[in-house]
Amino acid sequence: MPLEKTKKIWMDGTLVDWDDANVHVLTHTLHYGSGVFEGIRAYPTSRGPAVFRLTDHIRRLHDSAGLLMMDLPYSVEELVEATKETVRVNEVEGCYIRPIAFLGYGEMGLNPLPCPVKVSIAVWPWGTYLGDEGVAKGVRMKISTWRRMDPNINPVAAKGTGIYVNSSLAKVEALKGGYDEAVLLNTNGEVSEATGENLFVVTDGVLRTPPLSSGALEGITRHSVMTIARDLGYEVREDVLLRTDLYLADEAFLTGTAAEVVPIREVDDRVIGDPGEMTRKIQETYFATVHGEVEKYADWLEHARG
Repeated sequence: MPLEKTKKIWMDGTLVDWDDANVHVLTHTLHYGSGVFEGIRAYPTSRGPAVFRLTDHIRRLHDSAGLLMMDLPYSVEELVEATKETVRVNEVEGCYIRPIAFLGYGEMGLNPLPCPVKVSIAVWPWGTYLGDEGVAKGVRMKISTWRRMDPNINPVAAKGTGIYVNSSLAKVEALKGGYDEAVLLNTNGEVSEATGENLFVVTDGVLRTPPLSSGALEGITRHSVMTIARDLGYEVREDVLLRTDLYLADEAFLTGTAAEVVPIREVDDRVIGDPGEMTRKIQETYFATVHGEVEKYADWLEHARG
């Protein structure tokens, strides 16, 4: 879906016009993929725009950078404030937020250590990633022929730019096959995650999700949903899942900042059906939470205007 321009992008401490937010063609990360990023959302609330779990996201950005041995030139606190400033300046009530740290121009070759580390933050209005119909009725999934990378091949715990080539290959395969999204198995044949989302199934009233050891990213929305589900009284487990666990699930859904909470209607043409009761309750509570309507989770919201 095309980007909707906003006014300013934060680049290394300076707010620049959207059209002037450029980098050199010999930027190191463009050639070798060694950058890290986050996907964050701000939502309209009765107190103005609020960023969902902003500090947690920026901490993960720092953790991802550490895994790639990148020294970020800004603290967590500085990037939190820079994000709020960027939301305020662009006068958006709800938006998607993309902080990215990358290796800039000045060195070339496989040794990234001498390269300058650059940081940018952009915000823009962005609707539902998998479509309004997907949120309402569920999406069709395909088990990808591409496998989730082994953590000893790439640090899959990091949100690294180059690591997502793996996800892009699976996404394109699914779309060209007529599906909405793909499921990636790891090299042991266990369910890992979707291309940019964590995955949950409901089996006999128990909510189950793959453990991080299966290659799943430690998603912040994943953690939020697990907390919400437990508070709603559901049993939640991290279990190794096989593709047959998806085929036989009573309910299934995806979670992620971009996707939010999206039911799964089919996997490999096996019909799971309309979104079930647990999926709906979790989805409704999540959307109420991000809009500031659930006092229990008020501390997950960081208001851009103070």
